[in-house]
Amino acid sequence: MYRTHTCGELRSEHINQTVTLSGWVQYNRDFGGMTFIDLRDRFGITQLVFGMDIDNNLCEKARTLGREFVVQVTGKVNERSNKNNNIPTGDIEIIVTELTLLNASKLPPFTIEDDTDGGEELRMKYRYLDLRRRPIRDNLILRHKLGQEVRKYLAGQGFLEIETPFLIKSTPEGARDFVVPSRVHESNFYALPQSPQTFKQILMMSGYDKYFQIVKCFRDEDFRADRQPEFTQVDCEMSFIHQQDIIDVFTGFVKHIFKEVREVELGEIPVLTYADAMNRFGSDKPDMRFGMEIKYLDSQLGDTDFAPFKDALDQKGSIAGICIENGAVFTRKQLDAYTEYVKEPNRGMKGLIYVKWNEDNTISSSVNKFFSEDQLKEWFKTFNGQQGDLLLISSGATRKVQKAIGDLRLEIGSQMGLRDKNKFAALWVVDFPMFAFDEESQTWTFEHHPFTSPKAEHLDKIFTHPGEVLANAYDFVINGWECCSGSIRIHDREIQSKIFKAIGLSEEEAQEKFGFLLGALEYGAPPHGGCAFGFDRLCAIMAGTESIRDVIAFPKNNSGRDIMLDAPGPISQEQWKYLHLKPGS
Repeated sequence: MYRTHTCGELRSEHINQTVTLSGWVQYNRDFGGMTFIDLRDRFGITQLVFGMDIDNNLCEKARTLGREFVVQVTGKVNERSNKNNNIPTGDIEIIVTELTLLNASKLPPFTIEDDTDGGEELRMKYRYLDLRRRPIRDNLILRHKLGQEVRKYLAGQGFLEIETPFLIKSTPEGARDFVVPSRVHESNFYALPQSPQTFKQILMMSGYDKYFQIVKCFRDEDFRADRQPEFTQVDCEMSFIHQQDIIDVFTGFVKHIFKEVREVELGEIPVLTYADAMNRFGSDKPDMRFGMEIKYLDSQLGDTDFAPFKDALDQKGSIAGICIENGAVFTRKQLDAYTEYVKEPNRGMKGLIYVKWNEDNTISSSVNKFFSEDQLKEWFKTFNGQQGDLLLISSGATRKVQKAIGDLRLEIGSQMGLRDKNKFAALWVVDFPMFAFDEESQTWTFEHHPFTSPKAEHLDKIFTHPGEVLANAYDFVINGWECCSGSIRIHDREIQSKIFKAIGLSEEEAQEKFGFLLGALEYGAPPHGGCAFGFDRLCAIMAGTESIRDVIAFPKNNSGRDIMLDAPGPISQEQWKYLHLKPGS
């Protein structure tokens, strides 16, 4: 028997018992006549005591143990004289009488501690060591608990967990596919699924009513903190439902998992339209943990001669900004930095105007030459501002200025500590546009995916005014992260064919790519809809980390590589041959 207890299990009630533990050496502290070792396993840390007066040879042996050595010890549980309230086992220690070295270890390239000295690339190369650190371990335990609660809730709601295939046919879902060459079928390829979308719809058409799956998905897209080439989602579908049914069921789902996994009551979860979210926050995934909503001066300045504002209004754009409470103390250096922030290429604004309502009741601004103090004070009324506050305002094309000011709102919110990782604010966003115009190809494409149903009252606009068509689509957002996306699906063959045509698919192309789905729609498809929650993102939010890599056991780095495995990598000449491929082809 390697152990009678784990390293996180022993308490005061075990005092005087003889126990056996196994684990890794976390610290080794030599005090001459005494040696103390912290022994670690997945469950915790226990202090071991080796005394020269107890067993001189054993104490000498203990001194030779380095960090990460794997050992087995037997000894008596003793009450500690200097208790450690920072760990659950801090009231006891083990007076060791037997020591067995199970395996030695090289000196680790970084410290196996909460605050390690290893950079991310180094830790990912030695991921098997990084996984020993408590923060990563705690995140993976949280991930396990979340998976258990997901299954518990959905099974309790009558959902069936059904697996769908990984080797499928390439379909257009908004990102590039990962493809797998077929050895048997020369010059043909499977695709790895971006989602089980068509399969779950087929399951509804087959009468399974409620489906879910915690499933791996694959997208060959650019990398960032909340993306990985392979990711996990909680995929769900329901039959005979409307949008409100989805919102009701999955509001309950989110409240359940936060209560059970994080002991957090989410409270009332609001529903905003896409248009409202963009107007108020400049984003379709707003962070609702703080206010600082976008306000507009369009009607108030309709007859202005100030060129930047006039130009924006003449082009049917907007004058928009935010009010920062107690922001009048911001320095010129800070204001200049915010101006440069909105001028960055991904935002593209020409500038930023500031207006301060100072503590001495004076107004100072970058537009004093063009507007009187009384006029500027009227602006504060529009923004619900008061003495001591700061206005930051820009103008231009409406969507462009909304994005820039929305990004600025998040930047300032972070700097002011308003985005507390232990605070959770959720909402549903509904009524998304059905189509988006692709400037590069000068064509309309789907905003969500081509199986999303348009609003019934907008069916006659699909070909005449596609930009005005709204979809039965919805997202669930927590703390500014899109955690779920879904829609009511098309269950009518004729409407589905119209949507394929609207996005430029010919009848032949639609039949080639989706013939199976179009065929299924002719055999009594029920009204149905669903959603998919980003499982990694939910884990990251609950764990309070900025990157989903921190909650995945073996993630890829920023360039999509697995540094530990050195993947992707080359294949052999024999593999090239039997896959009917040529290097460089």
